Amino acid sequence: MDRASIDAAVATVANSDSIATLLVLASEIAGSNAALLARVGDDLWTVCAAHAVKAAGVGAAYQVPLGQPVRVRLGPMGVPISITFSGPQFGATQTACGEAAPIILANGRYFGVLCALDPTALSRVDDRIESRFRCIASVVASQIDQLERRDLDKTAFLDERSAGQLREQFIAILGHDLRNPLQAIFASSDLLARQLVHPAHSQMAERIKTNARRMASLIDDVLDFARGRLGGGISVDLTEVENINPGLMTVVQEFEDTQTDCKILSDFQVTRSVRCDLGRLQQVASNLLGNALTHGQPHHPIKITARNDEHDLVLEVWNSGAPIPVESLSKIFEPFWRHSVSASRNGLGLGLHICSQIVRAHHGRISVTSTRESGTQFTARLPLSLPPPSASILPVSAATSRQGAGKSMPACS
Repeated sequence: MDRASIDAAVATVANSDSIATLLVLASEIAGSNAALLARVGDDLWTVCAAHAVKAAGVGAAYQVPLGQPVRVRLGPMGVPISITFSGPQFGATQTACGEAAPIILANGRYFGVLCALDPTALSRVDDRIESRFRCIASVVASQIDQLERRDLDKTAFLDERSAGQLREQFIAILGHDLRNPLQAIFASSDLLARQLVHPAHSQMAERIKTNARRMASLIDDVLDFARGRLGGGISVDLTEVENINPGLMTVVQEFEDTQTDCKILSDFQVTRSVRCDLGRLQQVASNLLGNALTHGQPHHPIKITARNDEHDLVLEVWNSGAPIPVESLSKIFEPFWRHSVSASRNGLGLGLHICSQIVRAHHGRISVTSTRESGTQFTARLPLSLPPPSASILPVSAATSRQGAGKSMPACS
């Protein structure tokens, strides 16, 4: 038996109040003046817990090598029959094992032995006492199983907490150490684009700006995904927006400015105020538009509309092209999921998942239909007003939201 296994056994049971109580009960059942729980291995005998051990001359967790200087007569399954304690701290003390029962755990592992020590016990045999003692041993085994599971759960909890701290550090590093250099790249390329005269050079500067936007978009998606997983959902900062139409039009204009070869047909007819996080709502519109541009039929227009009925804001984005496979429709909003109807593999597959999480944080719902005849349409329905916070199904906390979409998707092919 290795040292680590013995130390773990002692640590599991030595300070357990329930094990201590069971040892008292075992001593009383056997009519002995001492009881102990021992870990028995090939070359080491270890007391893990004990009751009234001074009468036997041994202390709890005292380790005794088999054979020297201790004589241990072993019965079936390594159960001690008689034990001799000797050494400077004991003098020479011999005792007998009045009752003994093996400790077999639920998985069949042999943990050790429960002993009741009594010098007069060798001449006493009582079947009823033996039966009761074995019952106590089975309860001890069950308790040890629970203690070991508790230790495993505690270790798993500590590991998960440590992993959570590492994830939070990763998010902080990603948000700060990557976004700041990207901002410098974008600002520098924007300055170059304004100053360069040669068309080819100016085009290169614009390409740098576009790719910097795309990298920032990927970082934003990862940050939103990580924050959502750590905090139980994407946070939103809700305000009463009297007119969301200009905010949605800003998203369309950003795409039209950066992807001039794509045509977007927009129709925003929201006539009531909406309680929402406008920046997050713009993010939903941006992600859905980017998805439509990426997977829609090249050089064909896409449509985005927003309207309201009596209770909901209804945001719809439509594109033509190859339909989403039926088997993919149920998975389309899962993280890192990308259907394969498009040759484009840009992005991490988080955009639609983040859309669904933002809509959910608004107590709304999002759906998709896709056929070859009718095209693909994503529909997000958000309530115009939300229930009180106490009725929320998701935490809605204040957070700095991105005003404006700030996201550029891959250009149409």
